Amino acid sequence: MAFSTDITRRGALLSGLAFTTFIAHPLLAQGTAIHVVKGTGCECCDAWVAYLRDAGFAVTDEERYGTLLMMYKTEVGVPQKMISCHTGMVADYVLEGHVPAADIRRLLAERPDAIGLTVPGMPYGSPGMGPEAEREAYEVFLIRQDGSTEVFTRYDAMG
Repeated sequence: MAFSTDITRRGALLSGLAFTTFIAHPLLAQGTAIHVVKGTGCECCDAWVAYLRDAGFAVTDEERYGTLLMMYKTEVGVPQKMISCHTGMVADYVLEGHVPAADIRRLLAERPDAIGLTVPGMPYGSPGMGPEAEREAYEVFLIRQDGSTEVFTRYDAMG
């Protein structure tokens, strides 16, 4: 029996649509691995790891002390002015600080030519930093390959 290997235009379009739907779907996080490097005994780091797990990501974590943690941030390309308390890695992208799951999913769907995302500092109400209903306004920044940054998402204050 012979099988046809011809790809029809309709088949290609349907395949592309199915792939795009899969990538953009909120369940994209299911099983997506994130490795988090964090400071010792940091409660907000632990809260962000728990938040990511609750969002469906497969999270592993490790602790590094002081200078070793800061050296790691530099090695993976986090600009000094964009540093927060923990650093995650997902699909070759950096996640610095309390980055929301929705922004991680968007990053993975869009696949920009970038180092990753950062939420510098520790804004109250960002994931792992208190209730979202009482959050202060903050921004998620995209870190470009040259180290420059631009706003990826803005979150208004609530409460």
